Amino acid sequence: ESSQAAYDAQTKENEIEKATKTKDVDYKVKETAELDKSVAETTQDSSGVKEELAAVSEYLSKIEKECVEKAETFEDRKARFEAEIAGLKEALEVLSDETALVQRGARHLRGVLRHRFGA
Repeated sequence: ESSQAAYDAQTKENEIEKATKTKDVDYKVKETAELDKSVAETTQDSSGVKEELAAVSEYLSKIEKECVEKAETFEDRKARFEAEIAGLKEALEVLSDETALVQRGARHLRGVLRHRFGA
């Protein structure tokens, strides 16, 4: 009887262990399915975020080209300065010529007026 009781106890214990392990497998299969679904959703979200990031990065690089001031090289500054000086010299020459013409015209006008009115 004692070996029968031990056998019955072991069989009962095995049945309980089998039921527990079967339930564990069921829960793990269910959890695996949920994790697979979560991975699929996360992957889809990741793709969307990557596309959005690419668009924002492209826009940022475009804006940076327009907005970020880059340091001017010495050669560029020198060329700009020389062009400005040349422009100022040309303007000065034009103004000097016009002043000379105005002064000559004023002298001529005074001479004509003296001649006509005998002043």
